Amino acid sequence: MMRTLIAYTTKYGATEEIARRIAERLEDATLHDLRTDSAPDLAGFDCVIVGSPLYAGTARKEATGFVTDNLAMLKDKRLGLFFAGMDADKQAEFLANNYPPEVLDHAITAEHIGGIFDPKKTNVAERLIMKAAAGKSDYQDTIDDERITAFVDALNAG
Repeated sequence: MMRTLIAYTTKYGATEEIARRIAERLEDATLHDLRTDSAPDLAGFDCVIVGSPLYAGTARKEATGFVTDNLAMLKDKRLGLFFAGMDADKQAEFLANNYPPEVLDHAITAEHIGGIFDPKKTNVAERLIMKAAAGKSDYQDTIDDERITAFVDALNAG
């Protein structure tokens, strides 16, 4: 049985929701919130999944820092990367802008899985940016369960 660490960071909860849905599809998964938990020991895991929301194409520093800090050890693990956000059209660009090439080359799968925009959880500036950038101002949930299943299947097969 493959032991999997799902290390994620979230601002409003969408990335955490995706991480939980991924964990439900795996036999032995441990969720790890990079914002609040101490650094995990990767030695006990066969697979590591790193998830981050995107804001203006940028992953949160907790996720990119975790990858950078653990680069050597991650190269010996099955690796999956996922993003949460509302703009899936630029996935390759977002990945290249946020992770080093050696990480992307090693990752078995890297996916934009969708996101949630809840105007009740954002401030005025964030609502204005979302409306200007994506033309969205009301509640949106674009989390794609089929992509989550494909993501997990790729990790299990790879």
